[in-house]
Amino acid sequence: MSESLNGLLAELHAERVRTWAPEALKVNVEQRRKLVDEARREQFVRAGDIIAPFELLKVEGGSLSLDQLVANGPAVLVFFRFAGCPACNIAIPYYERNLQPALKARGVPLLAVSPQVPERLVEIKSKHNLTLQVASDKDNALGRRLGILYTFDDASRLASLSKGPGIGEVTGTGTWELPQPTVVVLGADKRVHFAEVSPDWLVRSEAQVIIDALDEVLGVTDKVARSA
Repeated sequence: MSESLNGLLAELHAERVRTWAPEALKVNVEQRRKLVDEARREQFVRAGDIIAPFELLKVEGGSLSLDQLVANGPAVLVFFRFAGCPACNIAIPYYERNLQPALKARGVPLLAVSPQVPERLVEIKSKHNLTLQVASDKDNALGRRLGILYTFDDASRLASLSKGPGIGEVTGTGTWELPQPTVVVLGADKRVHFAEVSPDWLVRSEAQVIIDALDEVLGVTDKVARSA
């Protein structure tokens, strides 16, 4: 696969280095570094975990339960921050281009999940004409259970407020909590078969890594995977 998600995210960071004020860049870099250094990895979702029932809110209306999601086999969940997040507007369309076709060929749903309220979250789906599903994790309920949430530090709160409303107003959650970028492959057995959490939101899972993990769940040979 020629297109690299982390290469695209590195380009975003390089553009910020060129164009952002040093003080603003410092806040961004230091929060990401702090999140990596202080990550409570022992709490992160991991392969082998059994997932209890949950319900997400589809941006088009209605809900989506765990039972519905894995009714016909495995499913892939990609957690992201919110519809206006610049890195997410790189990552989610990347998954639409490089992950969704492979999953669709295998009959596996791809679901992008954010705590942002549905009426605001729908923006990212319509903006990029996404065919993958997008759903809201109300009150970060599932993200909290998966141990993937983080809270803005003081410097980042001040930086956010200097640009406009706080993130809680942007997301509609009223809090400073967001999920760290996370990919979860769930089996029909409601067990986690693969999980990768990225405390630094400018480092995310490449599509081929997810496809390979899914193919292990499906028992697909390399030859079949390459031809799909």
